[in-house]
Amino acid sequence: MSYWWTPSFIAGSDPVADSMVQSLAHPGGNLTGFSVLEPSLGAKLLELLKETAPHLIRVAILMNPENPGNRRMSAFAAAAAPRFAVKAVPAPVRDSNEIEAAMAQWARESDCGLIVTPDPATNAHRRLIVELAARHRMPAIHALRAATVDGGLMSYGVDLPDLFRQAAVYADRILKGEKPADLPVQLPTKFELVINLKTAKALDLTVPQSILARADEVIE
Repeated sequence: MSYWWTPSFIAGSDPVADSMVQSLAHPGGNLTGFSVLEPSLGAKLLELLKETAPHLIRVAILMNPENPGNRRMSAFAAAAAPRFAVKAVPAPVRDSNEIEAAMAQWARESDCGLIVTPDPATNAHRRLIVELAARHRMPAIHALRAATVDGGLMSYGVDLPDLFRQAAVYADRILKGEKPADLPVQLPTKFELVINLKTAKALDLTVPQSILARADEVIE
């Protein structure tokens, strides 16, 4: 899956597994670019959510089962769950009906939170997810900043504008004669943490100072 299909791409899944390039270091063809895939982000999302809502004992991982990046991120979160004394379980969703059904199901569980993985399906319905999380009083952490701006509790994920700026530099270098095969595929290096204090207050949560001190943006 790619968001920008030019000789310099931004890929939302694994460009090697998807046969877009031969390897990250040596693309070997007519494509190179940037990957937003960082599977270990699943464990970091769980850590931040648990630190913000320490009462949680269950976490549903809202993910598109057809997205390999989502599956890997979910696996990292589930593997890390025992460290945080929670049970993390994938909640496969593809559309609004499945999102509503999954969140209604998990809302019946006590002390349940939510991780929302990055995918076009969840992003397209992020306002619905934010609304349902508020209605069911489920603390949720998203991988995309836009959800927190729309009223979500918090987000931690790849700084997408920065990634697009870097991709534009690659595209310029290619237009000036460099070969895509000689430009390694870059993995994300810049992440942003965004906190919505208004939402935290509505959920009766006190965001720890340790979280606020690390936040790139605090919405009040």
